Amino acid sequence: MNQVIRTIPYSIKLADSFFTRLKGLMFRKDQLVEEGLWIFPCNSIHMCFMKFSIDAVFLTKEGRIVKMVENLQPWRFVKPIKDAYSVIELPAGTITKLELKQGDLISI
Repeated sequence: MNQVIRTIPYSIKLADSFFTRLKGLMFRKDQLVEEGLWIFPCNSIHMCFMKFSIDAVFLTKEGRIVKMVENLQPWRFVKPIKDAYSVIELPAGTITKLELKQGDLISI
């Protein structure tokens, strides 16, 4: 199997404390533009109090994509994902734009 390493060419903020993970992107007014939020540890997300859609990319501890959710709408939920250690929340359309695939290794 060929290992594909993908780089996300956006500014990515980390959410690795209790409070930054809890807040995430809630209450943010403006959509993401060439930026994202990397939440860890995290294997599920909710879109409560969100004002825009996102793409969510769930990664293993090693950074391999195990699940992707495109155009996740406000007030929706993603149940816990087996083997996911973290999630990167990105602007809606990023998964298609960057041609991300399950199994790809992500480099940030």
